[in-house]
Amino acid sequence: MSEDRKLAVLRAIVEDYVQTREPVGSRALVERHALGVSPATIRNDMAALEDEGYITQPHTSAGRIPTDKGYRLFVDRLSTVKPLSPAEKRAIQGLLDGAVDLDDVLERTGRLLAQITRQVAVVQYPSLTRSTVQHVELVPLGAERVLFVLITNSGRVEQRVVALPPGVSLVEEPLAGTDVLAVLRTRLNAATAGASLRDVPQLVLGLGDRFQPAERPVVQAVLEALDDSLDIDREERIVLAGTANLARSGDFVSTIGPVLEAIEEHVVLLKLLSEMADGAGGVGVLIGSETAHEGLQEAAVVASGYASGGEVVARLGVLGPTRMDYPTNMAAVRAVARYVTRILTS
Repeated sequence: MSEDRKLAVLRAIVEDYVQTREPVGSRALVERHALGVSPATIRNDMAALEDEGYITQPHTSAGRIPTDKGYRLFVDRLSTVKPLSPAEKRAIQGLLDGAVDLDDVLERTGRLLAQITRQVAVVQYPSLTRSTVQHVELVPLGAERVLFVLITNSGRVEQRVVALPPGVSLVEEPLAGTDVLAVLRTRLNAATAGASLRDVPQLVLGLGDRFQPAERPVVQAVLEALDDSLDIDREERIVLAGTANLARSGDFVSTIGPVLEAIEEHVVLLKLLSEMADGAGGVGVLIGSETAHEGLQEAAVVASGYASGGEVVARLGVLGPTRMDYPTNMAAVRAVARYVTRILTS
């Protein structure tokens, strides 16, 4: 059995099983695919693929279906990730170009991926650990409160309403008539613009010493809000869309319950996305047991990173049954990730 023919037979089995959801027999392969060999040879090839663990027979007298190992070989041997059609590209551009902010971009991205792939869309918010400061803004909210806004290079916005200490007022002496917020804003931006969030605490260390004693309570309150915004170890956020697509697939042999439970545990999905490595065409794929999670043994994840400022800041992708259309889903995930990157860097 030649390596090329083995791959051709496996590819045909995967494609037919994804399309029909029925075990594939040798006769169907001969009828649907121009493999250039006899039915007897196809049966021998299928027996060899089964011996090597790439396909399996779900029950006696049935055809064969791919195993996780078979799907993995199929995905690894995809020569290219096929491009989307012009109509699909226009649909992606039309939906995402109308977004008004990062939250809107990611919400639209989730809905779009779920619609295109008919899988569960998973979109990770930009990781604070990979972000840099773009701008800090301070807006007075009356005499005793200040709106603190931190904007990162990835478009993520962290906001805090800062309550000034008791007895401190921006409109009463000794602060009346001073420009403490304007000066503090200027100095914060000068110290932190372009810096990694991990480096910011060290960069603003001692900043309060540069202000008059009467101004320092305001400065300290703002710096505490900044420090709270930099709590990069807190749980990150994700957007989910299309969960109902799992129920429509009908592909889970045991029960859909464990998959739904795994999806509800956002930390599981965040861990998967964070640890995935890109494969062909900048897209990563985890299949079945490769997810290393008991509830996802019958599921697969296809994901790709999106970038801001030339650096990957988070990942987006789809989750569905192992019997999924990998080429189409990989193409959709890659295309959407590229559009999100373009939006964040424009």
